[in-house]
Amino acid sequence: MLAQIEKEHYSKLHEILQLSRRNLKNFDESLIQRAFFMCYRAHEGEKRASGEPFFYHPVEVATILLNELPLDGVSVAAALLHDVIEDSGYTYEDLVAELGVEVADIVEGLTKISGIVINRETTQAEGFRKMLLSMVKDIRVILIKFCDRLHNMRTLDSLPEHRRLKIALETRDIYAPLAHRFGLGKMKVEFENLALKYIDPEMYEFLSQKVRLSRAERVTYLNKMINPITADLEKQGFKVEVQGRAKHLFSIYNKMRSKNKTFEDIHDLYGIRVIVDTERIADCFAVYGFITQKYPPVPLHFKDYISIPKHNGYQSLHSAIIGPKGNLIELQIRTRRMHEFAELGVAAHWRYKEKISKDDANINSFLRWARELIKDADSAAEFMEGFKLNLYHDEIYVFTPKGDMKTLPAGATPIDFAYSIHTEIGHGCIGAKVNGKIVRLNAQLKSGDRVEIITSKAQKPKSDWLKIVVTQRAKLKIRSAINEERRIQIEKGRGMWEKMVSGTKRLFSDNDIIRQVKRYGIRTPADFFSALANQQINGEEVIERVTNTRKDGEAAPKSFTEEARQVEDYLHKARKEQEEEGISDRKREDVVIAGMSNIAYSYAKCCQPVPGDDVIGFVTADGVVKIHRKNCANVSNENLLKSERIVSVSWNRKVDTDFLAGIRIVGEDRIGITNQLTAVISKFDTNIRSISLHARDGMFVGTLMIYVRNAEKLGTLMDKLKKVQGVFTVERLIS
Repeated sequence: MLAQIEKEHYSKLHEILQLSRRNLKNFDESLIQRAFFMCYRAHEGEKRASGEPFFYHPVEVATILLNELPLDGVSVAAALLHDVIEDSGYTYEDLVAELGVEVADIVEGLTKISGIVINRETTQAEGFRKMLLSMVKDIRVILIKFCDRLHNMRTLDSLPEHRRLKIALETRDIYAPLAHRFGLGKMKVEFENLALKYIDPEMYEFLSQKVRLSRAERVTYLNKMINPITADLEKQGFKVEVQGRAKHLFSIYNKMRSKNKTFEDIHDLYGIRVIVDTERIADCFAVYGFITQKYPPVPLHFKDYISIPKHNGYQSLHSAIIGPKGNLIELQIRTRRMHEFAELGVAAHWRYKEKISKDDANINSFLRWARELIKDADSAAEFMEGFKLNLYHDEIYVFTPKGDMKTLPAGATPIDFAYSIHTEIGHGCIGAKVNGKIVRLNAQLKSGDRVEIITSKAQKPKSDWLKIVVTQRAKLKIRSAINEERRIQIEKGRGMWEKMVSGTKRLFSDNDIIRQVKRYGIRTPADFFSALANQQINGEEVIERVTNTRKDGEAAPKSFTEEARQVEDYLHKARKEQEEEGISDRKREDVVIAGMSNIAYSYAKCCQPVPGDDVIGFVTADGVVKIHRKNCANVSNENLLKSERIVSVSWNRKVDTDFLAGIRIVGEDRIGITNQLTAVISKFDTNIRSISLHARDGMFVGTLMIYVRNAEKLGTLMDKLKKVQGVFTVERLIS
């Protein structure tokens, strides 16, 4: 194989192996070699936009990974192959056979999140959702993606201007803050500076020149502080490294824009970082004390991120001191270990633990953040709002009466705090004491506040709360509670109405009711039943009015509205498309039965299994295997499960069939509900076999039969349908 590779390319393999030996603790050298050769074969003959061989790109991504985020040998192999499944003939199975499941899974995760489009909101949101899903499965996926993006940013000049701007904006708005979320301080700075280069090239060049011209002056000035500080601390017995640093370009740019200042007006361009070779946290505070004896501190600038780390695990003492000539100097003090975590974030865990533990508090914080964001996502717009909110918000640290700390976004209210403790405490919140004083529920909390929530069992969430809370969790829980309360009220009111009209011999249509209660602002049967349950309207009076005003021989209103006819037209079109595409309920070799092939099988209509479901086979009298979901009532009987007619079934990984699945939807029958449901479905890129909606007394029950690829896609669609206003439940259909 080596003879087939050009000498220049072989030198790149040598470089990667040298970096691996220097920066990784334990790794399989042959794994990296095999990945390198596969990478070369996969991209041989391909060119990048710059004209250089495409093969150089994955090699550079692996090199960046080893220099910036040294993880493990598996990550290096995956970085080399991150474009292979997408851009070559190699498959997931090929990677498993050659390099193992661990490498293949990471590469597959990277393939799924490629090709994110920034100018189409839905596509972008779906792309970032996939990114978070991949991150939940293996954090190395997103770390390698960062290295891929960094190399793309470093080589952006060869692309057309409109593409450069698109990628730069995406890097500034998403990748930089996401890198910050992972504690990757060094990478975040480079993302921001490179993005500025293409977003505002004139300002980038102006600031670069200013900083470059002032470098000699800055170094001279800082050395006048660094040298005596180092000498003084070493006399006190501390072993330290004192670094001078300048504000990075994007930070200067932001400060000039936000405060409308010129470059000359920015006086805190200088900074000093003291890295203490110690494991004792107390030494950091002692060093701070010695430094501030000589250089006066600015109290308002003091922040203790050691005792209370940032959400990404960052620890350091921050302050500002007055240097020679009255200049404001930013000061950071941290241990060597804290410094490594500040630069490498999540990746630093590999250096200390070789692999990330599931019990690691910081890692669990990342994963919990990702899972909650995926779960809470609604429309594309709301997903991106939640995504960016979690990335960009400043934080405050608030305490319970017992001293437990809660991290909340800036602007959080007592209601947000209540829901962060427990859903029921949030639901029952009627007031709060902040630092011993009663405050309003819309009061904004501050770091250090001690908050006590006052609750009542009679309290229920109010729709007005949605206007003041800022956390996604609080918004989700409040909406859910309001919807459930409305459903209960509608059911209660419907029961009351049925009891009232049971003694009459007349049939009261929805139109009869609405005609008499319009003057009360009631527009739908559901509104009427809710008002009835809340005693806002007199049901007996409505019955009397309907009886007195209905004309003899007046026909009852038709059960299908114009909206229902639109749905039928929509379904007719969907069925026609299915027939043209030849979609059927039956495909061959979608499953493996008892480890054998060529066995006749069919899918049970009672539970409609799809790939991703846990399934089981039942051999019928005519020798055909009926495939059921394991939780199907027809096969869940204990005696039946022990029967010899039960066989094991697993899904074929390569299955690309569309499967029929059923969904049952229950909700409030209100104007526009069917159009909203079909709008969600039509955007989901799925084929519909049938929809039936039956409405009665302000409620509807719908049955939806659709074709989907797997249980994950079906679950995503169900989650989206649950978010439609007025929908109460969405469940898999089991007949």
